[in-house]
Amino acid sequence: MNRLALLGLGLVMVAFPALAQPMDPYMPGMTMPKPAAKAPAEPAAKAHLKTPRHRTAAPAPVAPTEAMPGMKMAPSGAMAGMAMPAAQAAPDATANMPGMKGMAMPAAGSGAGEGTAEVAEPEIPRGPPPPPARDHAADRFYDPAAMASARKQLREEHGGSTVSMVMANLAEYQSAPGGGGYRWDGEGWIGGDINRFVVKSEGDGSRRNGLGAAEAQALYSHAISPYFDLQAGVRQDFAPHARTYATVGFQGLAPYWFDISGALFLSTNGELLGRLESTYDLRLTQRWILQPRAELNFAAQDTADTRTGSGLSNAELGLRLRYEIKREFAPYIGVSWDRKVGKTADYARARGEDIGGATFLAGIRAWF
Repeated sequence: MNRLALLGLGLVMVAFPALAQPMDPYMPGMTMPKPAAKAPAEPAAKAHLKTPRHRTAAPAPVAPTEAMPGMKMAPSGAMAGMAMPAAQAAPDATANMPGMKGMAMPAAGSGAGEGTAEVAEPEIPRGPPPPPARDHAADRFYDPAAMASARKQLREEHGGSTVSMVMANLAEYQSAPGGGGYRWDGEGWIGGDINRFVVKSEGDGSRRNGLGAAEAQALYSHAISPYFDLQAGVRQDFAPHARTYATVGFQGLAPYWFDISGALFLSTNGELLGRLESTYDLRLTQRWILQPRAELNFAAQDTADTRTGSGLSNAELGLRLRYEIKREFAPYIGVSWDRKVGKTADYARARGEDIGGATFLAGIRAWF
């Protein structure tokens, strides 16, 4: 018994120091991370630099009303039927906005299924907008009057100018078995790219018989496309008979570079005539040009006074070779076949006149 008592007392004395130590909350053998060192407190002068300017401090949470000292809450049943004061109406934010005056805004709290207030349409300005203001920077450094004159000259030189031209398409001498003769065909005009005043003239004659035919036209020409002009005016015949005609026609450049013109003439006596002309410049070299030419004259009726038959009354086909000493001056030689046909030829035979044939010619084509 004594040995057992001594053995138990020894065990208690050995285990007592271990029981006196505090209990470790971690499991044996586990290594826990060290706590992070606390950053030193920043000075109050630099603390505001860490906070963005657009952020504000969050408001302190408000405790429930029952936690507020000195505040008594009514029972839940006592709130029934209590009238709450109406919220103060906010000022109309759209009163000073342009175009928003008078617009009705939808009622607050209206849902998708609830009725909404009607919205008035904004007032739309009437009429075209005002033209944009033109600011010429050069006027700040130079005389505005001088700059306005310079701008006007610039517009005239780039399509708005008034120009003129006089051109002799034909000015030639013709040799024929019965005697030589002469012929001319030319025009002049003045105006712009769109509207022009045009004067045309053509005729022929011979040394033996004198002036055979002569006419002049005064026309208003208006561009209807980049390549064609519409012309209208009057025509006056001086020989062989005096006649006045109202004229309407066209003149332009057809595809493949054919110069073409046509006109209708209605006389004061009701006589209707027509004419169609065409030329083509075949460039053999830069200076040598071969030009075929055709002219056809028509009449709608027989007219004994002017010795003109209905249908095709006269046809002229020619071939001319010119040499351009300058673009504005070019002598030429060629051949021409001119003949009256149909009833017109019958009138000429009845009077003992030649109905036409082939002739050699020489002339000058010039313009300025």
